[in-house]
Amino acid sequence: MRYINILSVITLATLLGLIAGACARKTDNHTYDREIYTPRYATGFAIKSNADSVTGILISNPWQGADNVTMTYRAEQPAQRIVAMSSTFVAMLESLGAADRIVGVSGLDFINSPALNARRGEIADVGYDTNIDFEKIVMLNPDVVLLYGVSGPNPAEEKLRELNIPYIYLGDYVEQSPLGKAEWVVAVGEIVGRREQAVELFNSIADNYNALRQSVADSESKPRVMVNAPYNDVWWVPSADNYMAQLIADAGGDYVCGDISGSASQSIDLEEAYMLMSEADIWLNPGQAVTLRQLAAMTPRFTDTRPFTAGNVYNNNLKLSPGGGNDFYESGAIHPDLVLKDLIKLFHPEALGDYDPTFYRRLQ
Repeated sequence: MRYINILSVITLATLLGLIAGACARKTDNHTYDREIYTPRYATGFAIKSNADSVTGILISNPWQGADNVTMTYRAEQPAQRIVAMSSTFVAMLESLGAADRIVGVSGLDFINSPALNARRGEIADVGYDTNIDFEKIVMLNPDVVLLYGVSGPNPAEEKLRELNIPYIYLGDYVEQSPLGKAEWVVAVGEIVGRREQAVELFNSIADNYNALRQSVADSESKPRVMVNAPYNDVWWVPSADNYMAQLIADAGGDYVCGDISGSASQSIDLEEAYMLMSEADIWLNPGQAVTLRQLAAMTPRFTDTRPFTAGNVYNNNLKLSPGGGNDFYESGAIHPDLVLKDLIKLFHPEALGDYDPTFYRRLQ
């Protein structure tokens, strides 16, 4: 039997519009009330069973701005044929030794996974955004399609429902905690029948992360850190509650973000960005730049700031696929412990000896 996806969006304002078209290959009136796995850090999923001992992955608010959106995915048998619409999902499957179950991805050239690239001839690229090749997906006969939403439902959802193709939303993208993002590997583990292995993997990641965090918790010096770069004369600054801000704090840094609060990034003009950068010691994640010369061409106004003149500019694009896919957003999402280790090395070089960063390069 294949996995069955049941969508139930309970926001009253949208309920009436969804009744006629809601996806339900099998009606399930049971309540999932028996705890199987309660996340330690993630807020968007739980794993429970019902009175018939059927396991369900309960998903809540899996995209930005979602309000009371809930879904239950019935995990009756391990999925053997999977279409992964995000490179992060590829990394999760690879970490569980299940990359061989991937039959299709979105944007094959952007995938870094060694296991997947070794099978490139066997993997279908099903497209992305509004250019999904649904005929190709049908021919792949997947047990499940792993979806994500950004600011609303994925554009592919309606057609997948129409084609009776099972799908599940993975909401790691909206988690603000680095460990919360990584913990979604347990949900993926349930999908492929390897939950216990996934729990063991996640616990080791969390233990490593927390040990690294504790190792610099008492550092007297905390370099001030600014992130990102301007786009069309606007600088998007993550809030102090953002996962990148938490990584910086856990690595013994002091995040520079002005008065920005809440969970969403906010835009500031270049004048304000220049003032914030003038307070910083380190500049992280400056767009696509791989050299200081490229960064100077992109942001000439910022070449006299302290991070630039001191050469303390670091980007997370050390590992790129041939198509430009950044492994920071692939395996880095499942291994925040390695990202944290990189940042500790940047902020406190003496703390880790000869360790060479996994994701970060110093711009020369």
